[in-house]
Amino acid sequence: METHFHSTESRSSPAATRQRLLTVYLNDHLAGAGSGVSLIRRMARTQRDTPAGPLLAELAEEITEDRESLRETMTALDVPARWPRVALGRLAEKAARLKLNGRLVSRSPLSDVLELEAMRLGVEGKASLWRSLGTLAETAGPLDPAAVGRLLDRAERQAAVLERLRVNAVGRTFTADDGTPARAGRDHARRTARHPLSRRTRWAS
Repeated sequence: METHFHSTESRSSPAATRQRLLTVYLNDHLAGAGSGVSLIRRMARTQRDTPAGPLLAELAEEITEDRESLRETMTALDVPARWPRVALGRLAEKAARLKLNGRLVSRSPLSDVLELEAMRLGVEGKASLWRSLGTLAETAGPLDPAAVGRLLDRAERQAAVLERLRVNAVGRTFTADDGTPARAGRDHARRTARHPLSRRTRWAS
């Protein structure tokens, strides 16, 4: 009975609680990393014959390496990989492919925009992970602050590349060949100019 009491006390100690929270946190990011690898690889395949193809292929290689860096970090911190959580992340990424994008069968140009937005958000989340681990690395521990800093720099660069690709995709998708916005957008702008308070009035009513 006494042994059981000490065992419960150990599991609920501050150190055990911190380790448990770290395990959940890193496994959530590992699941997201798996989804990100699947998405960026698919994007690289889909656009391999476009001007964006080489950049996406390079990003796919780097993002795959980043996932391995996260696994190595988890091992260094004695955090086990919770594979059911990782598998759920992969299922979520596959389910996201079913999102309506304006076409039922063929790939829509909107897919490029949505995928690049999702990928950029994922990379920004990864950058936040490296910032968190950078804080942890500043304490006495197994992490190398310089290595974590390099991973953060790479994530920020990846986000910048994805943003440039996203802006280009928006231009291709929503503007005409002469660079003017889609007609619906121009019509909406004219209506708003004629009645600038109409929408605000409806919201306030």
